[in-house]
Amino acid sequence: MPVPGPLELIIVLVIALIVLGPGKLPDVGAALGKGIREFRKASSDLTDEIKRGASQETTPPASSESKPAESKPADTKPTDIQT
Repeated sequence: MPVPGPLELIIVLVIALIVLGPGKLPDVGAALGKGIREFRKASSDLTDEIKRGASQETTPPASSESKPAESKPADTKPTDIQT
């Protein structure tokens, strides 16, 4: 896909100036910049989520590393034990 040169960009800007007028052009530029900024932020947030998800899958869970608790009888007295 060919990249537009400086002459093509000037033509597009002149057409935009004629169609939108000098009063609306700054508003359109600001809205376009805000849209690009939000897109970049959403894209970087998605990339960060994917990286976090991948790193969590590679690390073992902490609960599998701990030893199971030993079971102790609950308050048994020598008199409670029948022989």
